[in-house]
Amino acid sequence: MQGILYEEPSFLQFLFVTVIMGGWTAWRTGRSVAENWQNYRTLVLYVLLLGAAIRFIHHALFNGSMLTLQYYFVDTAVLLLFATAGYRFYRTRQMTNNYYWLYEKVSPFSWKAK
Repeated sequence: MQGILYEEPSFLQFLFVTVIMGGWTAWRTGRSVAENWQNYRTLVLYVLLLGAAIRFIHHALFNGSMLTLQYYFVDTAVLLLFATAGYRFYRTRQMTNNYYWLYEKVSPFSWKAK
């Protein structure tokens, strides 16, 4: 998998920076976008910027390449998964709490009309 999904010599570096640090930040970004009633396109824009920031952290801390599209796309895809999950989780909570007479929670990530 090294060379395809990550360039660091250890998977733990990729796991720590992209999945743990970046994933937590992306989740919080999704939460922020949902709580401010912004749309999903805004979230995607923020995640694209966050992907560049995560590439910079790889470059600054572990001598990774800064401007490699392959690793930028991998990092951004992982971040987009976390951000989408955070966005859907908090949007579901918003819709079912604010409009409890209209919607009920189906799962942590979706709602339906009553």
